[in-house]
Amino acid sequence: MLITFAAAMIWLRANDFFAHKGWMSGPMSRKVIHIGTGPIFVLCWLLFNDRPEARFLAALIPAAITVQFALVGLGILKDPAAVVAMSRTGDRREILKGPLFYGIAFVVLTLVFWKDTPVGMVALMMMCGGDGLADIIGKRLRSPKLPWSTKKTLAGTLAVFFGGCAFTLAVLAAHIAGGTFPGPLTNYLAAVLVIGFAVTLVESLPMPDVDNLTVTGVAALLGLLLF
Repeated sequence: MLITFAAAMIWLRANDFFAHKGWMSGPMSRKVIHIGTGPIFVLCWLLFNDRPEARFLAALIPAAITVQFALVGLGILKDPAAVVAMSRTGDRREILKGPLFYGIAFVVLTLVFWKDTPVGMVALMMMCGGDGLADIIGKRLRSPKLPWSTKKTLAGTLAVFFGGCAFTLAVLAAHIAGGTFPGPLTNYLAAVLVIGFAVTLVESLPMPDVDNLTVTGVAALLGLLLF
């Protein structure tokens, strides 16, 4: 638990520092945190044993970070570096939307699914690799706008599918190698692709600030059916 907490905090505070120094823009730092925190956390599950309390100890980490997000967003805790790193415009109240939902998703999925089934980690990796990469790729590659969601692009939508599936398969491969789940990885491929396609459709909808809940929710529901 301590190793996982240290790894997560080092990643978060490093990005806070880079954004506060102006070495990385706030929006970019927000997405880098979004993309990287999840894989670090889920890969660290391999360090935990199979005792019943393990999931609760693991969930304490995103829970503590989420409480910090809430306190900063509410203005109770002053943390200018975190505000710069996790908001789009520098408004601390933005942390009470996407970043807070992100943390809540981690706590719930860890407690409910843990290492008993791939469902939780698949949902988290679809959010990190898919939704996380969509904004970065969509803004940097010129491509047509989606007819039903004009703030989103074809490139960003494709990034959701390929990024989400790649992150998911990479983490599953690590857990198969670590003995969490039986192999081979190809046994999970069809389910991951179906979930990736559904997540891509959901993320493409014009519903700002709730992607972290809709993406993980759809991925988890499909995962229950497919795994």
